[in-house]
Amino acid sequence: MDVTELSHLIESHGKSVYGFCYQLTRDKHQADDLYQETFLKATELYHKIDKAKNPKGFLIAIAANTWKNQRRKFGWRQRIAKMEEFQDDFTNTSQIINTSTPELVAISNELHKMIGMASASLNDKLKIPLYMYYTSELSVEDIASALKIPTGTVKSRLHKARKVIKEFMEVNGYEGF
Repeated sequence: MDVTELSHLIESHGKSVYGFCYQLTRDKHQADDLYQETFLKATELYHKIDKAKNPKGFLIAIAANTWKNQRRKFGWRQRIAKMEEFQDDFTNTSQIINTSTPELVAISNELHKMIGMASASLNDKLKIPLYMYYTSELSVEDIASALKIPTGTVKSRLHKARKVIKEFMEVNGYEGF
């Protein structure tokens, strides 16, 4: 794979990778950094990318591993010297929702917000496969390959994540979710 093929790869899967990065970080600036770092690492590793063997999964795996490393480093730094977070006013939680009435739009927005809060509260073990499955639309086998875990473990983690989100939604008044 040469550099032109890599740029084609970025054009093909860039949106999915960015969506995955945004779901993990929940912050535009951090997502931009993670996205950029993911493709920098992909540039270094482009000789290992096989176009026939799910390159999107390879890129998502790079993003997930980079995110894990950043979180581990951040945790280590927090133990040494705590940092205060900068609160940015930018929120990119608006979604395009095609519903007929403002009431349905409000209900749908509230539902998406609650699901986002529930999924954000998951630990990385459950959150990363969940985002890979739903936001990046990778198959269970692709997730297992990317995270280097058995498919049964991926299925188990997806099941646990769904169960935690369901419990969160039921506690907050969404029955039958």
